[in-house]
Parts: sequence; structure tokens; C-alpha cells
Amino acid sequence: MHTRLLPLLIVLMAAVLLALGVPLAVSLAGAQQQEVVVDRIDDTARFAALAQFVTEPADTSGNDVNERRETLSAELRSYYEVYGIRAGVFYRNDAPMAHAPDFFLPRAGEVRDAFEEALLSRRSHDPEQVWPWQRSTLVVASPVIRDGDVVAVVVTESPTGQMRSRILQGWLVIAAGEAAAMLLAVGAALRLTGWVLRPVRVLDATTHDIATGRLKSRVAEAGGPPELRRLARSFNEMADNVENVLEQQRAFVADASHQLRNPLSALLLRIELLALELPEDNEEIASVRAEGKRLAQVLDDLLDLALAEHSAPDLRIVDIGAVAAERVAAWSPSADAKYVTLTGVCPPTTAWADPVALSSALDAVIDNAVKFTPSGETVEVTVASNGDTATVVVTDNGPGLTDEELTRVGDRFWRSGRHQNIKGSGLGLSISRALLVAGGGSLSYERHEPHGLRVTVTVPRNAPAGEADGQGLTER
Repeated sequence: MHTRLLPLLIVLMAAVLLALGVPLAVSLAGAQQQEVVVDRIDDTARFAALAQFVTEPADTSGNDVNERRETLSAELRSYYEVYGIRAGVFYRNDAPMAHAPDFFLPRAGEVRDAFEEALLSRRSHDPEQVWPWQRSTLVVASPVIRDGDVVAVVVTESPTGQMRSRILQGWLVIAAGEAAAMLLAVGAALRLTGWVLRPVRVLDATTHDIATGRLKSRVAEAGGPPELRRLARSFNEMADNVENVLEQQRAFVADASHQLRNPLSALLLRIELLALELPEDNEEIASVRAEGKRLAQVLDDLLDLALAEHSAPDLRIVDIGAVAAERVAAWSPSADAKYVTLTGVCPPTTAWADPVALSSALDAVIDNAVKFTPSGETVEVTVASNGDTATVVVTDNGPGLTDEELTRVGDRFWRSGRHQNIKGSGLGLSISRALLVAGGGSLSYERHEPHGLRVTVTVPRNAPAGEADGQGLTER
């Protein structure tokens, strides 16, 4: 969720910054150009005031007119030399009254358009916006009016290099501000997503702990939005209720199993006494005796399951290879009686486990493998280590299970419909899984090609939380 929420926040913040920065950059460029245009308007107004009294063509005599024309020409030349701005005052027939440089004339392009617009007794329109990447000029024209008539036009053509440089510098400042704001926004987004998602991560970890059997795990109400804090409290209440229900269920199963064992034992004793009064080959009494023993086994398994789910494991460093080799040796006579080959590859491998629970789990798994493997086939037990875990893999060449059966194997009282005639209560693997989960281990099932079942017993190689040393084990 963090990898999805953080990019979304960054994109949204980038969009907001762009929505603010782009109009600001456009406004800055417009303000810079407007400042230049206003300066040019002031300049053309000043030149128009000087040109108002120069009403004769260049070849007309008169000392006053010539002096004024010379003054205007000097002003335009000085203006061009200092600022590099072309300027000129032109009669209505395009004849120059004064201009600098000498080749500057209103012949074509923007200069001509501005000149003709000023002839209509109005100042030329503001030029189009010039951007830093455009090498264009700004043209401003103002009419020279005398006695209500337009007698001449003042035209200026300004280079835009300095203006474009100022616009670009302003944009760089805006970009730097946007970048700094973006960095601050990313930092804020990181803090925000961490603050929002921290309760979610804690909730996810606690849910995983409860799902793997650690029912005492609870969510600590630490920070986060009020909605997530309420969710944490609700989750803890739900976990408390689930734990209470499961505890009541375990207590009921244990009490019921324990209370039924005495009457069942008495019933089996009476069946044995009754059998003494009947012929030895009586099929009915043999069937009753077998069902009674089967019921006693189911009660014993139920009691074992309740104890396995209730009692805390006695975790310690165990040589998994030695335990597996011992169980292989213990089950070899049963395998030999069925003409099944039971082999073990059990190198020394240390891990954290309850040795009694691990032995019981291996007994259940190996018993199932031998029980369902036909004569002449092989059951293999292999011990290995893989980083933080150690595994015991039991592989058989029996009939195996279908995909649907693989999803149900290990459920309480579940047995494959194809194997109902084989002795068992359907609780052995459930007990094994409960014993392993209590110690941080697991039990998994998969197909073994071309036929058969592969069962993997996994136990941790690192010290569980709360152990004194708290250190992991080295690879062996």
C-alpha cells in the first residue's frame, strides 16, 4: 500500500505545484514585458513632444525648425547609442523627420503595422508576449498630433535580449522554489504515509500472528488517524472474543474427551467380559470390540489435540537430523512389515523446536506415508537447512491426493473418500500442525510426481522472541 499511496500523493502535489507555478511564470513574463512596453510608451511620448513643432520637411528653410530637427536627431542618436533601441519620427508619407540608425524605416513587418495603426490617431496595440526562446523585438508607435491632426508617427523597435534574460532568471527562481517545495512535499508525504500506514502494518503483522496460531498477539494503539485507532481497538476486541471462544471450545473438547474415557473404558471391559461368554469366532462381538477401540482412539486424539492447542511449547535447540533419524529407525519395522522401503537422509541440522512436539509430528507424517504407500514402493525422509529454517521432507509413492483434497488435508476429522477403509481418526495431522504452529513451525503438502505426496515439516533456526540468547543459528 505504501508504494501505491506515496506516488499518488507525489503526483497530486506535483500537479498542485505546477498549477501554481505555471501561472506565476506566465505572470512574471507578462510583467517584465509590460514594464518594457511602458518605458517605450514614455519614450515615444517624449519624442512626440519634441517632434510636434517640427512641421516642415527636411529641405525647408528656417533656423528654428532646423534647430529643433537637429535636437530631435541628436536625441534619437543618443537613445540608440545608449540603449540600442531603434527609433524614428516619420511623416505621414514615410519620409523621415529624424531617425537612428539611418537605415531604420517603417517599410515592412511589425514596424509597418504599428506605423499604420498610429496614423489612425491611436497608439499601437501591445505586442504579443515574447518568451525566452523567441528572438523577436518589441515595436511601439505613437502619433504626433498637432491641431488635431496626425502629422507624424514616432516608432521604436526594442531588442528583447535583456528582457528575456530577466524572464529566464525569474523562471529559474520559480523552478528552484518549486523544486524546494517538492522536496518538502515529498518529505511530508513520507511522514504522512508512514503515520497513516503504521497502524495498518501493525494490524497486518498481528493478523498474521493470529492466523499462524499466536492468539495472544494484539495491536498496540500507537498513532495514526482516529479511524485506524478505532479499527485497532475493534480488532483487539474481536481477537479477545475469538480467543475466548476457542478457549471454550478447547476446554469443552478436553473435558468431553476426559469425561467420556471412563464410561468408554467400562463399556470396553464389559464387552471383553461378554466376549468370554461367546464363541471366539463371533463376528458381531469382534466388530463391537473394534468400534469401541476406534472410539477410544478418537477420544485420545481429541484430548491430545486440545492439549496441543492449549499448552505452550518447550522450545530449545534441537538436532533435527538426529530426531528424524530416530523416528525413521522407529518406523522401519512397520515399513518392513508392509514391504515398504523407508530411507532417511538426516545430516546434523540444528533448529529451535519442541523435541516432543517435533517427534509427534514426524510420527504422524511418517505413519501416514507408510500406511498409504503400497508394497514395493519407497518412503524417503530428507533433512535440510535453508537459511532461517530447517525442513524435514517426507516423500512417498502412494496414490497421492487431488487438488481439492490438498486444500483439505490436515482438517480435523477429514479423510479422503478413497481411504475410508484404512484405520485412522483423521486427527493425526491436525495434532501435528497444532504442535508445530505453537513453536513457530509449519506443515505443508504438495504433489510428488509421478505419484505420491510430499509433506514438508518446517521449523525456525532463529531464536524465538523472548529467548534469553536471542541469537540465530549458524548454517551447518
